[in-house]
Amino acid sequence: MILSDHDIRDAIKSGRIKIDSPDEKYFDNIGPSSLDLRCGSHFKVYEHTKFSLLDPANPATFENCSRMLEVKDPSEPFIVQPNDFILGVTLEKITLPDDLVARVEGRSSLGRLGIIVHSTAGFVDPGFAGTITLEITNINKMPVALYPGMRVCQLAFETLTSPAEVDYSKKATQKYQNQVFPEESRICRDPEMIEIQKARK
Repeated sequence: MILSDHDIRDAIKSGRIKIDSPDEKYFDNIGPSSLDLRCGSHFKVYEHTKFSLLDPANPATFENCSRMLEVKDPSEPFIVQPNDFILGVTLEKITLPDDLVARVEGRSSLGRLGIIVHSTAGFVDPGFAGTITLEITNINKMPVALYPGMRVCQLAFETLTSPAEVDYSKKATQKYQNQVFPEESRICRDPEMIEIQKARK
């Protein structure tokens, strides 16, 4: 069951859903069935001219494969070029309880400009705490400007049939808990990738 605006507001006020933010403007960003989150000021771009391959079974191919950029002036844009793939991050940090999940969706107004805010990772597990890393792609043929503080995505919250026995915060293989900046993939730490790494030695 998806939470309504009334239930989202109550969950935030009661502390069931925690929002860490420099202000409380997020209360103004509650829609009928979702909460808009804003774009942070940090972006990661992949150094595709320096690296030939990202191999999940070879951690060395992930070292220094991206660089962080910060937009310090909120009136200055970060330009997403056509066909570019970058990592962004939400301004707000969220913490979910063990009986709620969240789905990350794009905003219609940005979608109409050709901006996709997640490739596949649109699911936030119960127990997760941190900012949301956004997998941003521009499928338009024109560059698009993004600004820190602009509403960039929305979260819809759904209740579980019962609280998770092992939520994300307790999961042995969790890799992104309490993230602050946009984080590149840590798929190399997956157990099946570690097995391949061992087999190659």
